[in-house]
Amino acid sequence: MQMNKALSNKLKNIMDKAVSNKEIAGANLLVRVKGEELAYCEAGYADVSNNIPVRRDTIFRLYSMTKPITATAIMMLMERGLIDLADPVSDYLPGFKDQKVYTNEGYIPVRRQITISDLLSMTSGMPYGHNLSQAGRETQQVFDEIDKKLCSEKALSTVEIANRLGQCSLEFHPGDGFMYGTSADILGAIVEVVSGISFGDFLRNEIFEPLGMNDTDFFVPEEKIHRFSKVFQGTDSGIMEWETNHLGIIHTIKPAFESGGAGLASTIDDYEKFATMLLNKGSYNNKKLLSSRTVDYFISGELTPWQQESFWRTWDRLYGYSYGNLMRILKHPGMAVLHGSIGEYGWDGWLGTCFCNAPQEELSIIFMIQKKDAGMTPVFRKLKNVIFSELEI
Repeated sequence: MQMNKALSNKLKNIMDKAVSNKEIAGANLLVRVKGEELAYCEAGYADVSNNIPVRRDTIFRLYSMTKPITATAIMMLMERGLIDLADPVSDYLPGFKDQKVYTNEGYIPVRRQITISDLLSMTSGMPYGHNLSQAGRETQQVFDEIDKKLCSEKALSTVEIANRLGQCSLEFHPGDGFMYGTSADILGAIVEVVSGISFGDFLRNEIFEPLGMNDTDFFVPEEKIHRFSKVFQGTDSGIMEWETNHLGIIHTIKPAFESGGAGLASTIDDYEKFATMLLNKGSYNNKKLLSSRTVDYFISGELTPWQQESFWRTWDRLYGYSYGNLMRILKHPGMAVLHGSIGEYGWDGWLGTCFCNAPQEELSIIFMIQKKDAGMTPVFRKLKNVIFSELEI
């Protein structure tokens, strides 16, 4: 399949308009079908103040687009018989022993322990930090400590943080609902404990090096900083540069905390290699990372009916999707607010990075921006709708 210039122009126009309207500072987009590149577009700036445009090798903070990579590492351990997804997390992290749920009656013991499977489906009851509940406040205290010690010799490590989060109360009993939170960070710590090496080294050895993802890491070295995009936020007058170490993430020094939920930085081509490996049922360039059966399991996650209800309460714009193995999976296209096909899966990041694989069409879409609180943006939905509606696949 050859590059589709008409499609590329239409997609580029959408991105250029978003830049001119000051919705975003800059972005790039990559579309591949049946293993061939169909479209690549870039628009705007990675660094507005220095007039540095977004390029194909621009490095972006992935934030939650880190999560599917973390889940892949867990699938590898499962496939090798090193873990059972029904294992209690306390088997690996002692901070998860004797957990409590905070209710109107105060702290009560959990009915059952959190399992690895609960972490993969975000049904553990572990929140991100916030001030709306006791569990959220306790979690926020951990992240406040992470932030306070972030660049010091006392910086908290991946496993230390996981154990401290395990000592926080839960929003609900494990399995009783869905809550987006720190579960993926705990999975990163489990990978570290089981493998006997750092989480980052495991990812490099088992995923990044085999796939040739040479620009993907928890750390952006000095020689690559000129390619590292700035972060922007929306204001009444448009957009402005914004500094962040949100969720304890810092890329300009080698971090003690290698966040499985949010910590990686990458390029559009690097992430496409990962996405293509999944579309290829675990293989890329004659290198096999996972078996096809494991990939089939990995991309078919689904919540129970009561968990699904709380998922849709959290994100009404994801009607039609379920969730599992740290990704959304489209189950009912007619319920969705955007084009898609049954079995499509992927995830997005806090700063607007987004990926989508559609196995039926052998289609992969990667979109990269850096805008505060962006998630899945209207810009991405417009692009995805055009791609699905105009391609004769």
